[in-house]
Amino acid sequence: MRWLARNRALVLILAAAVLAVALSAWLGRDNRTYNAPLDPRNPDGRGAQAVARVLDDQGVDVEIVRSADALEDATTDADTTIVVTSTGNLGRSTTARLLRHQGDAHLVVVSPGPQLVGQLGLSSFPQTSSPHDEVAAGCPAYDGLALRADTAEAFRGPGCFRGQGGVILAEPRTGLSLLGAGGALTNDQVLDGDNAAIALRLLGERQRLVWYVPALADLAGSDSVSASSLLPDWLVPGLWALGVAGVALIVWRGRRLGPLAREPLPVEVKAVETTRNLGRLYRRAGDRGHAAEALRAASRARLAERLRLPRGVSPRRLVDDVAARTGRPAAEIEALIGPTAFAPGDDRALAAIAQHLTELDREVSHR
Repeated sequence: MRWLARNRALVLILAAAVLAVALSAWLGRDNRTYNAPLDPRNPDGRGAQAVARVLDDQGVDVEIVRSADALEDATTDADTTIVVTSTGNLGRSTTARLLRHQGDAHLVVVSPGPQLVGQLGLSSFPQTSSPHDEVAAGCPAYDGLALRADTAEAFRGPGCFRGQGGVILAEPRTGLSLLGAGGALTNDQVLDGDNAAIALRLLGERQRLVWYVPALADLAGSDSVSASSLLPDWLVPGLWALGVAGVALIVWRGRRLGPLAREPLPVEVKAVETTRNLGRLYRRAGDRGHAAEALRAASRARLAERLRLPRGVSPRRLVDDVAARTGRPAAEIEALIGPTAFAPGDDRALAAIAQHLTELDREVSHR
């Protein structure tokens, strides 16, 4: 008692602190923080509190459920719309429970991923796009409205707000809608374009709205994501086909001969004999174009050497230097030794080319 009397002020301060903490906990027991994107009680820019409150003000009975058990306890009938956000928390088991409990209610799934789209029984996968302008509805249900979103998922099939890759609001079957632009429901973007009107028309069409925010705690052990579950079904057959093709290529290339090996000739062949034999081959094949080009190439090499030009000199410079040396027009020299010179049509024309090249060579040598 003496200690209490001496420390009465300290005891009163501690008691007041405990009472304040208890009172705060009691008053805030229902005011937990919900900071997930598109959460109907999230007041920040990524949340969807504004849409939920406006729907409630418009007379729609909004019920928020945060578990699969709570969803199954909620009443769903023909006057009910079920909207699902935080779709990344859904697994195979919770998706199956959702579809079983849907009944006659209209189901709206916001920003579903490829895996969830497959679990909903659809074969088309979403394609990400970034609409730069407002996307017009293009359907009677939302006639006159335009959607605006920074990013969106587009789906192939029937629906509204068609952009690149498909429709942003898809209706693949009766009773199911897929909204690819979840950002249009957020507090930051709900006032952009006609997003507010679109949200009210989509979610407020019926008297009751069950807002389902899936919880990771509801997932079963079989819902774990493996690497194989993320791969497309055609990948394994494609890998098998690629492997078979690779083996066939190895067998095909393995039976071919190896690279050519250089070996010294047993006899020495004179250059003049090689030239004559090549000429005979060209004549037998009737390939006067190759024969004329061989004559011109040899003439260009001799002319460049006589004019003391470097190897690999451009044809244009060679033509100009030869024309300057002989005094002939450059066009005449171009038609004789240039890369665009004409191909002979018969043996007489080929002989004439050879004669003109000889005269040109002699003329350059004597000047």
